[in-house]
Amino acid sequence: MTAEITTAKELQKMDPVFGQLSFDNHEQIVFCHDKDTGLKAIIGIHNTVLGPALGGTRMWKYNNEWEALNDVLRLSRGMTYKSAISGLDLGGGKAVIIGDAKTDKNPALMRKFGEFVNSLSGKYITAEDVGMVTADMDTVRDVTPYVTGISESRGGSGNPSPVTAYGVYMGMKAAAKYQFGSDNLSGKKVLVQGVGHVGETLVSFLCKEGALVQIADLSEQRLEEVSQKYGATIFAGADLYSADVDIYAPCALGATINDDSVYKIKAKVIAGAANNQLANENVHGPILQERGIVYAPDFLINAGGIINVYGEIANYGKEEAMRRTENIYNTTLEIFDYAVKNNLTTQKAAMAIAESRIEQRRKENAK
Repeated sequence: MTAEITTAKELQKMDPVFGQLSFDNHEQIVFCHDKDTGLKAIIGIHNTVLGPALGGTRMWKYNNEWEALNDVLRLSRGMTYKSAISGLDLGGGKAVIIGDAKTDKNPALMRKFGEFVNSLSGKYITAEDVGMVTADMDTVRDVTPYVTGISESRGGSGNPSPVTAYGVYMGMKAAAKYQFGSDNLSGKKVLVQGVGHVGETLVSFLCKEGALVQIADLSEQRLEEVSQKYGATIFAGADLYSADVDIYAPCALGATINDDSVYKIKAKVIAGAANNQLANENVHGPILQERGIVYAPDFLINAGGIINVYGEIANYGKEEAMRRTENIYNTTLEIFDYAVKNNLTTQKAAMAIAESRIEQRRKENAK
């Protein structure tokens, strides 16, 4: 997790919010606490120039509150870039609930969290993320309209994971075309790290195309289930970062490309669903570039989920969501070309394009 970037001890030396390394001119940070339910949550609103801040709620058993704050700051910033690069009229926000989703989550806690979301009057719209399911969003919907990803039976778009996975798949194919000259993944060795909802669906797409898929996950049960279901091989090596594969797809938590792993990676393409894969984008992005490894920016290729739930706001259906998500393929190739022409890493190229759109809207709003 984010502790790989900044230790808790280092974090405590800083000013609580504005001094955090991950603080990037965030507009608002909301700390939510309720004694009766035990709710401890943080909502990060990074930027609302393009529209209300939309981003999922993650429930995780953080080691300490500093880690939770650092995570929500990084995640909400990433959502700003994700929406901007995808052409959505949305800003960037995210929420984290501190606790174990398996043992601490209950309807009362989710409703109380929903009340905090409602108190922001639409400046932040929540959705599903790690540790959450569609039923949790339905519970939040009982107390606030500012939630997406609710059940289709309640007029929502349902679980966004399949659409997220499709976008990652499209981005991976674009990266393969750029690196290998063809987007055909048949016979390509792909390591998928993390086989949750998104990772599993990505494995499904890859296996259907004939890719040679290896999977890694903390849960032995999930590994067995996914392996038997799709015919993927369970990774058995000592170090997955130095695995002899063509494509590495991080689909669990962030910061897996860090000081320890960046020189080990043998894959020639990195394309996965995890947010904030680069522990330090200013350090690890250039190293990947120097090593000739093509990195598909995570906030670009994992945008299918937000494209899907945005349909609940913009009133378009699943078919249009899939069409927009499929276009991630073209956008990825455009960003690779932009990066070369402007001598930028692919991460910085994608950020530059996103920032340009935000700045243009800022100027329009100022008129």
